Amino acid sequence: MEIINRLISIFFLGYFAVLFVERVQSLVRMLGDENYSLIQSGYDVYVNAVLILSLLATVFLLAAFNGDFWRSIFMSGTPNYTMLTVTAGVILVSGMVHTEYTVAPLQFVAYGFLIAGMILYTVTQVQSGTGAFRLWYCLAYLTVFSMAIPVVYRSHIDKSVLFHVIEAVVSIALVICFTYMLRQMFTGNGTGLLYFIPIIIAVIGDAVVLYMRWSEEINYFVLIFIVLSALMFVIGKILFSFIK
Repeated sequence: MEIINRLISIFFLGYFAVLFVERVQSLVRMLGDENYSLIQSGYDVYVNAVLILSLLATVFLLAAFNGDFWRSIFMSGTPNYTMLTVTAGVILVSGMVHTEYTVAPLQFVAYGFLIAGMILYTVTQVQSGTGAFRLWYCLAYLTVFSMAIPVVYRSHIDKSVLFHVIEAVVSIALVICFTYMLRQMFTGNGTGLLYFIPIIIAVIGDAVVLYMRWSEEINYFVLIFIVLSALMFVIGKILFSFIK
Protein backbone atom coordinates (compact mmCIF):
# COMPACT_ATOMS: atom_id res chain seq x y z
CA MET A 1 0.00 0.00 0.00
CA GLU A 2 2.88 2.36 0.74
CA ILE A 3 4.18 1.94 -2.81
CA ILE A 4 0.75 2.68 -4.25
CA ASN A 5 0.35 5.77 -2.07
CA ARG A 6 3.72 6.99 -3.30
CA LEU A 7 2.76 6.39 -6.92
CA ILE A 8 -0.48 8.33 -6.44
CA SER A 9 1.50 11.21 -4.95
CA ILE A 10 3.97 11.07 -7.83
CA PHE A 11 1.06 11.34 -10.30
CA PHE A 12 -0.20 14.38 -8.41
CA LEU A 13 3.31 15.82 -8.52
CA GLY A 14 3.37 15.27 -12.28
CA TYR A 15 0.05 17.11 -12.56
CA PHE A 16 1.29 20.08 -10.52
CA ALA A 17 4.68 20.24 -12.22
CA VAL A 18 3.51 20.04 -15.84
CA LEU A 19 0.57 22.41 -15.42
CA PHE A 20 2.68 24.86 -13.40
CA VAL A 21 5.44 24.88 -16.02
CA GLU A 22 2.93 25.35 -18.83
CA ARG A 23 1.23 28.23 -17.06
CA VAL A 24 4.51 29.91 -16.13
CA GLN A 25 5.84 29.71 -19.68
CA SER A 26 2.69 31.44 -20.87
CA LEU A 27 3.20 34.25 -18.36
CA VAL A 28 6.90 34.63 -19.15
CA ARG A 29 6.29 34.79 -22.89
CA MET A 30 3.54 37.37 -22.43
CA LEU A 31 5.83 39.54 -20.32
CA GLY A 32 8.51 39.27 -22.98
CA ASP A 33 6.19 40.21 -25.84
CA GLU A 34 6.57 43.92 -26.60
CA ASN A 35 3.35 43.85 -28.62
CA TYR A 36 1.24 42.50 -25.78
CA SER A 37 0.08 43.99 -22.49
CA LEU A 38 -1.32 42.04 -19.55
CA ILE A 39 -3.92 44.78 -19.08
CA GLN A 40 -4.77 45.67 -22.67
CA SER A 41 -8.44 44.71 -22.22
CA GLY A 42 -10.85 43.66 -19.52
CA TYR A 43 -10.56 40.07 -20.70
CA ASP A 44 -6.77 40.14 -20.46
CA VAL A 45 -6.86 41.71 -17.00
CA TYR A 46 -9.15 38.93 -15.76
CA VAL A 47 -7.41 35.88 -17.25
CA ASN A 48 -3.93 37.12 -16.36
CA ALA A 49 -4.94 38.05 -12.81
CA VAL A 50 -6.51 34.61 -12.37
CA LEU A 51 -3.37 32.99 -13.76
CA ILE A 52 -1.03 34.84 -11.41
CA LEU A 53 -3.20 34.50 -8.30
CA SER A 54 -3.83 30.81 -8.95
CA LEU A 55 -0.11 30.07 -9.31
CA LEU A 56 0.79 32.06 -6.19
CA ALA A 57 -1.95 30.33 -4.16
CA THR A 58 -0.78 26.93 -5.41
CA VAL A 59 2.82 27.58 -4.34
CA PHE A 60 1.60 28.76 -0.93
CA LEU A 61 -0.63 25.73 -0.41
CA LEU A 62 2.04 23.26 -1.54
CA ALA A 63 4.63 24.85 0.73
CA ALA A 64 2.53 25.51 3.82
CA PHE A 65 -0.21 22.89 3.97
CA ASN A 66 0.95 19.84 2.03
CA GLY A 67 3.82 18.53 4.12
CA ASP A 68 2.23 15.06 4.22
CA PHE A 69 2.16 15.07 0.42
CA TRP A 70 5.90 15.74 0.13
CA ARG A 71 6.71 13.16 2.83
CA SER A 72 4.61 10.56 1.01
CA ILE A 73 6.85 11.02 -2.06
CA PHE A 74 10.29 11.14 -0.48
CA MET A 75 9.75 9.25 2.77
CA SER A 76 6.50 7.42 3.59
CA GLY A 77 2.94 7.95 4.70
CA THR A 78 -0.35 9.05 3.20
CA PRO A 79 -1.07 12.61 2.02
CA ASN A 80 -3.78 14.75 3.51
CA TYR A 81 -6.05 14.23 0.52
CA THR A 82 -8.39 17.06 1.49
CA MET A 83 -5.59 19.61 1.23
CA LEU A 84 -4.07 17.91 -1.80
CA THR A 85 -7.29 17.90 -3.80
CA VAL A 86 -8.07 21.50 -2.82
CA THR A 87 -4.61 22.48 -4.07
CA ALA A 88 -5.25 20.54 -7.28
CA GLY A 89 -8.42 22.55 -7.75
CA VAL A 90 -6.67 25.85 -7.09
CA ILE A 91 -4.11 25.31 -9.85
CA LEU A 92 -6.84 23.96 -12.14
CA VAL A 93 -8.41 27.44 -12.09
CA SER A 94 -5.33 28.75 -13.91
CA GLY A 95 -5.72 26.05 -16.54
CA MET A 96 -9.30 27.08 -17.21
CA VAL A 97 -8.37 30.52 -18.57
CA HIS A 98 -7.01 30.79 -22.09
CA THR A 99 -4.04 33.13 -21.92
CA GLU A 100 -1.68 34.09 -24.70
CA TYR A 101 0.85 31.36 -25.54
CA THR A 102 -1.24 28.62 -23.94
CA VAL A 103 0.11 25.18 -24.87
CA ALA A 104 -3.00 23.00 -24.71
CA PRO A 105 -1.24 19.64 -25.31
CA LEU A 106 0.91 20.20 -22.22
CA GLN A 107 -2.20 20.92 -20.18
CA PHE A 108 -3.74 17.65 -21.29
CA VAL A 109 -0.57 15.84 -20.22
CA ALA A 110 -1.00 17.40 -16.78
CA TYR A 111 -4.64 16.34 -16.59
CA GLY A 112 -3.56 12.86 -17.66
CA PHE A 113 -1.35 12.63 -14.57
CA LEU A 114 -4.28 13.64 -12.37
CA ILE A 115 -6.59 11.09 -13.98
CA ALA A 116 -3.92 8.42 -13.56
CA GLY A 117 -3.82 9.20 -9.85
CA MET A 118 -7.61 8.97 -9.69
CA ILE A 119 -7.54 5.58 -11.41
CA LEU A 120 -4.85 4.20 -9.11
CA TYR A 121 -6.68 5.39 -6.00
CA THR A 122 -9.86 3.75 -7.28
CA VAL A 123 -7.93 0.49 -7.68
CA THR A 124 -6.97 0.65 -4.00
CA GLN A 125 -10.59 1.21 -3.01
CA VAL A 126 -11.80 -1.70 -5.12
CA GLN A 127 -9.17 -3.94 -3.51
CA SER A 128 -10.40 -2.89 -0.08
CA GLY A 129 -13.81 -4.39 -0.86
CA THR A 130 -15.79 -1.23 -1.70
CA GLY A 131 -18.45 -1.59 -4.41
CA ALA A 132 -16.39 -1.96 -7.58
CA PHE A 133 -19.07 -1.02 -10.12
CA ARG A 134 -20.08 2.18 -8.36
CA LEU A 135 -16.45 3.19 -7.87
CA TRP A 136 -15.50 2.70 -11.51
CA TYR A 137 -18.69 4.34 -12.73
CA CYS A 138 -18.18 7.39 -10.51
CA LEU A 139 -14.56 7.63 -11.66
CA ALA A 140 -15.68 7.65 -15.30
CA TYR A 141 -18.42 10.18 -14.51
CA LEU A 142 -16.04 12.53 -12.70
CA THR A 143 -13.55 12.32 -15.57
CA VAL A 144 -16.23 13.15 -18.13
CA PHE A 145 -17.59 15.92 -15.89
CA SER A 146 -14.14 17.51 -15.67
CA MET A 147 -14.01 17.73 -19.46
CA ALA A 148 -17.30 19.66 -19.47
CA ILE A 149 -15.77 22.58 -17.55
CA PRO A 150 -15.57 25.44 -20.06
CA VAL A 151 -12.25 27.19 -20.55
CA VAL A 152 -12.60 30.98 -20.50
CA TYR A 153 -11.97 32.02 -24.12
CA ARG A 154 -11.88 35.46 -25.66
CA SER A 155 -15.03 36.30 -27.60
CA HIS A 156 -15.91 39.07 -30.03
CA ILE A 157 -19.70 38.75 -30.01
CA ASP A 158 -21.87 41.84 -29.46
CA LYS A 159 -22.36 41.10 -25.76
CA SER A 160 -18.81 39.91 -25.20
CA VAL A 161 -18.46 41.54 -21.76
CA LEU A 162 -21.58 39.80 -20.45
CA PHE A 163 -20.45 36.55 -22.07
CA HIS A 164 -17.01 36.73 -20.44
CA VAL A 165 -18.57 37.33 -17.03
CA ILE A 166 -20.97 34.39 -17.39
CA GLU A 167 -18.23 32.19 -18.83
CA ALA A 168 -15.92 32.99 -15.91
CA VAL A 169 -18.61 32.35 -13.28
CA VAL A 170 -19.60 29.03 -14.85
CA SER A 171 -15.99 27.92 -15.17
CA ILE A 172 -15.09 28.72 -11.57
CA ALA A 173 -18.32 27.21 -10.24
CA LEU A 174 -17.63 23.94 -12.06
CA VAL A 175 -14.00 23.84 -10.91
CA ILE A 176 -15.32 24.13 -7.35
CA CYS A 177 -17.81 21.32 -8.00
CA PHE A 178 -15.10 19.13 -9.53
CA THR A 179 -12.73 19.83 -6.63
CA TYR A 180 -15.41 18.90 -4.10
CA MET A 181 -16.13 15.61 -5.88
CA LEU A 182 -12.42 14.91 -6.24
CA ARG A 183 -12.04 15.45 -2.51
CA GLN A 184 -14.94 13.10 -1.85
CA MET A 185 -13.32 10.45 -4.04
CA PHE A 186 -9.99 10.66 -2.23
CA THR A 187 -11.54 10.61 1.24
CA GLY A 188 -13.37 7.33 0.76
CA ASN A 189 -16.66 8.56 -0.68
CA GLY A 190 -16.02 7.61 -4.29
CA THR A 191 -19.22 5.60 -4.69
CA GLY A 192 -21.59 8.54 -4.31
CA LEU A 193 -20.46 11.27 -6.68
CA LEU A 194 -23.73 11.65 -8.57
CA TYR A 195 -24.76 14.87 -6.85
CA PHE A 196 -27.62 16.90 -8.29
CA ILE A 197 -26.20 20.40 -7.77
CA PRO A 198 -22.99 20.01 -9.83
CA ILE A 199 -24.74 18.50 -12.85
CA ILE A 200 -27.52 21.12 -12.73
CA ILE A 201 -24.93 23.92 -12.65
CA ALA A 202 -23.02 22.24 -15.47
CA VAL A 203 -26.02 21.69 -17.75
CA ILE A 204 -27.47 25.18 -17.28
CA GLY A 205 -24.13 26.97 -17.26
CA ASP A 206 -22.71 25.16 -20.28
CA ALA A 207 -25.96 25.63 -22.17
CA VAL A 208 -25.83 29.40 -21.66
CA VAL A 209 -22.14 29.60 -22.61
CA LEU A 210 -22.62 27.46 -25.71
CA TYR A 211 -25.75 29.35 -26.80
CA MET A 212 -24.24 32.81 -26.42
CA ARG A 213 -21.20 31.96 -28.56
CA TRP A 214 -22.96 29.61 -30.98
CA SER A 215 -22.91 32.05 -33.90
CA GLU A 216 -19.19 32.79 -33.41
CA GLU A 217 -17.87 29.30 -32.71
CA ILE A 218 -19.39 26.04 -31.51
CA ASN A 219 -17.37 24.50 -28.70
CA TYR A 220 -17.93 20.88 -29.68
CA PHE A 221 -15.61 19.63 -26.95
CA VAL A 222 -17.73 21.08 -24.14
CA LEU A 223 -20.95 20.21 -25.98
CA ILE A 224 -20.00 16.54 -26.29
CA PHE A 225 -18.85 16.18 -22.69
CA ILE A 226 -21.78 17.99 -21.08
CA VAL A 227 -24.16 15.71 -23.00
CA LEU A 228 -22.13 12.68 -21.88
CA SER A 229 -22.09 13.96 -18.30
CA ALA A 230 -25.87 14.41 -18.24
CA LEU A 231 -26.44 10.97 -19.76
CA MET A 232 -24.04 9.30 -17.34
CA PHE A 233 -25.71 11.06 -14.42
CA VAL A 234 -29.20 9.86 -15.38
CA ILE A 235 -28.08 6.34 -16.27
CA GLY A 236 -25.98 6.13 -13.11
CA LYS A 237 -28.89 7.18 -10.89
CA ILE A 238 -31.01 4.44 -12.45
CA LEU A 239 -28.33 1.77 -12.18
CA PHE A 240 -27.35 2.70 -8.62
CA SER A 241 -30.96 2.18 -7.51
CA PHE A 242 -30.50 -1.51 -8.39
CA ILE A 243 -26.77 -2.03 -7.76
CA LYS A 244 -25.47 -1.43 -4.27
